[in-house]
Amino acid sequence: MINYRALKSGTDVRGRAMGEEITLTREAVSRIAGAFVCWLMKKGIKEPRIALGRDSRLTGAMIMEAAADGCHLAGAQAECYDMCTTPAMYMSLITEGFACDGAIMITASHHPSDRNGMKFFTKTGGISSKELDEILSIAESDLALNTGAAPIQRREFLPVYCEQLKDRVRKGLNTDVQKPLLGLHVVVDAGNGAGGFYADLLSDLGAWVEGSQFLEPDGNFPNHVPNPENKEAMASISAAVVKAGADLGVIFDADCDRAAIVDHNGREINRNRLIALISAILLDQKPGLTIVTDSVTSSGLARFIMEWGGEHYRYKRGYRNVIDEAIRLNEAGIDCPLAIETSGHAALRENHFLDDGMYLVTVLICEAMRLKQEGKELSSLIADLREPMESTEIRLPILAEDFRAAGRSAIEKVMDHAAFAPGWHIAPDNREGVRISFDLNGEMDNGWFLLRLSVHDPVLPLNIESDVKGGVRHMGAALHQVLAGVEGIDLTKLYDFVQQEE
Repeated sequence: MINYRALKSGTDVRGRAMGEEITLTREAVSRIAGAFVCWLMKKGIKEPRIALGRDSRLTGAMIMEAAADGCHLAGAQAECYDMCTTPAMYMSLITEGFACDGAIMITASHHPSDRNGMKFFTKTGGISSKELDEILSIAESDLALNTGAAPIQRREFLPVYCEQLKDRVRKGLNTDVQKPLLGLHVVVDAGNGAGGFYADLLSDLGAWVEGSQFLEPDGNFPNHVPNPENKEAMASISAAVVKAGADLGVIFDADCDRAAIVDHNGREINRNRLIALISAILLDQKPGLTIVTDSVTSSGLARFIMEWGGEHYRYKRGYRNVIDEAIRLNEAGIDCPLAIETSGHAALRENHFLDDGMYLVTVLICEAMRLKQEGKELSSLIADLREPMESTEIRLPILAEDFRAAGRSAIEKVMDHAAFAPGWHIAPDNREGVRISFDLNGEMDNGWFLLRLSVHDPVLPLNIESDVKGGVRHMGAALHQVLAGVEGIDLTKLYDFVQQEE
């Protein structure tokens, strides 16, 4: 018996696809894909056309075929694009000559090589968590099969997507020359995921890409985890940039919806730095914009955006959350061109609010080229970003059976304490969990922590940052005292951190 609910991960389907205890079986994939077709039919699309693509994972081809079979059996026309990126799969829905009714991307992002998953799109964007619940409910029921659909087709979309990115470069540099990136040296690290073609794309535009690495798709991910937040991955691209003497380097996750860069010194520009960089570019063009981020961004970033003439709007973690909130703000009349997570998920209004790491990097490369022509460096835009002296993340396991209730109880305990404790200040933009700022060493607002409930797991992630030495441990100790009496929360990691020697 397949537990379809256990395969849900936010707005995606994910599970173990190889090795022992496989959960994402061919049958599960086929039924879920068929359920997606039935769900579209219920919305009035009589004969849906479904685009399917995959990243470089070892099980990608097999799972894509199973999904195509499921679509076909449910009465849809299935079009397989083979190797692709997640953003490209959405773009195929709104590109003339393709324009399917729905798309399924086979990927598990940066997760281990034995995992795989499914991401779903309609012409309005990625599906919501509630919509995925509806699809999984259909998968659990008896699917009405219709074998009268047209045979599965094979097509290529990635070359079309590449041309769209090339057009964005020429538009960004206000030129129609064939090689607008002549003179720019960019190292590309695809982590053996689906994004290796980006080096050829840049080369076609005139960029020098010597030193690029791990471009060949390999689902074993033999060199490093394809993850722009991973220390080893970032160290690898940093070293490659310095060795090649390049202007910058770019790195993607396996399906290219997340990205990061490094500057010519090999300095990592991800997380808060990445948000600051794209914010500076947008605010330089038009001050007064609102930038939506997830909840764990730093106080220094908020100051940076304000100093550039913008408004920083923290929201809940989860890339769909920040995207949906940015869309809502625009509909309410607030000028918001960007929704971005510290994980590297970035969605620009100019690009349909699609979280597309490759599109973000393309915008940054345009700016790098423009600045180089002026004798400047891209990283100069974030020279004034104040970064914390100390920072850490500690994940506190929730042992209680009802982990959400236990997590909420812990957060409420902190909120109640902060309402009366001297020096504890509940953040005015507290939209997830509880964010508390502190006045350390006699100064104001120079430390904070955020305690929140994980989106998916029985965990309370705790992020702490301080602008003064010893501040992180001081705040951690204060929080430990407050949580000590809360049942169902394992505080061992927090206690061990507080007890560490200097």
